Amino acid sequence: MTRQRLLLAGVLVVSVLVLAACAAGPAPTATGPEIAGFWLGLWHGLISPITFVVALFNPHVGIYAVPNSGGWYDAGFMLGVMTVFSGPLSARRARPGPRTCAKDRS
Repeated sequence: MTRQRLLLAGVLVVSVLVLAACAAGPAPTATGPEIAGFWLGLWHGLISPITFVVALFNPHVGIYAVPNSGGWYDAGFMLGVMTVFSGPLSARRARPGPRTCAKDRS
């Protein structure tokens, strides 16, 4: 095995472990300061793709925290989801072709 393949395998193993470590756990209790707020909503939104896959195989894992603070949790969750799903979709490759500037057009 070459060094490059060994390095690639190591990066793959570390990536899988990191992704598995950020899956959401059971929801906090509905009383006390543990109610999910904006920051936990943001985190749940950011890890929602990974949590969705885990939730397909584990019925004890949920994507959305049911006892939450309401609007602030929802705002954080949606901001996290938008951050995750808007990055890859909005990235475009530059089209090859002649470059012109504003001076050249006049």
